[in-house]
Amino acid sequence: MNSSELNKRKDFFGEAVFKNFIVVLFGIIINCINSLLVYTFFKNPVFAQEPRYILYMQLIINDMVTLSFTVTLFVLSYTLPGFNVAVCCIIILIGSIVYRNTPLNLAGMAIERFVAVCYPLHHSRICTIQNIKILICIIWLVGALPGVVDLLVLLITRPLSFFTSSRVCLPHNLFDFEYYVISKTVFNAGYMCLVWVLLFYTYFKVLFSAKAAASEPAQAQKARKTILLHGVQLLLCTLSLFTTFLDGALTTLFPFYQSVIFFCNFIFTSILPRLLSPLIYGMRDQKFKKYMKSSLMCGSDKRVIDPSD
Repeated sequence: MNSSELNKRKDFFGEAVFKNFIVVLFGIIINCINSLLVYTFFKNPVFAQEPRYILYMQLIINDMVTLSFTVTLFVLSYTLPGFNVAVCCIIILIGSIVYRNTPLNLAGMAIERFVAVCYPLHHSRICTIQNIKILICIIWLVGALPGVVDLLVLLITRPLSFFTSSRVCLPHNLFDFEYYVISKTVFNAGYMCLVWVLLFYTYFKVLFSAKAAASEPAQAQKARKTILLHGVQLLLCTLSLFTTFLDGALTTLFPFYQSVIFFCNFIFTSILPRLLSPLIYGMRDQKFKKYMKSSLMCGSDKRVIDPSD
């Protein structure tokens, strides 16, 4: 949700049309790919019995919602400069929740792979379907808490007339008080550090487990690569939290390319990371790939072997 600086100067009409076209095009393409993955998951009940696929589908659906709200806010910032504040608050609240869910979901998926490789005998007992559903509920609760608190503070500190007024639908135009800046910085830094620690811990535990164990080294290697790719996703998510500082540093060096820098950073940190999720499982996981091909042919291959990832 980092489109806050994109309209710092008035874009030319052609430039604005081009930017919106690129953003909407990327959004449609990525969401179409993700929709195919969601269709494959729900069409084949076998995936609903495996915790890692449930977590993966939670990530895909979360990415689709995140991307939809990101693109919506981007387009609204150009087309509706006078947007109703109450409706905008709801859009920003939902967008912020799903945006914060992504790193937490990545941590959950890394932990599930860690348990599968390092504690295979306990995996079926720890990573049950019920426990995974509880984990997903916790992810949504933790992701929603900061946004709900911010909204409550806004309700307390602003008169009713504020919510019936119109503003550009961007977070910094609504939450323009010092508490928001401080709480956002503290929470984002805290939970990002926690997720990074979990990813590093699970990665090296899987790495050492693969070297020490003679059984199923291929599974450990695949799990390690998966966690590493989750790290790449998390890196892009982390960069998105520092877009304002990154924009400031780059525009200081290249002041004549300010609009281009803002736009490129927005694409790189808020749009393209949503493309990594389908690539990690949809393209790497042989089982999911076979069922996805079967779904494209309007069939269902029930003889697919279940390879570990």
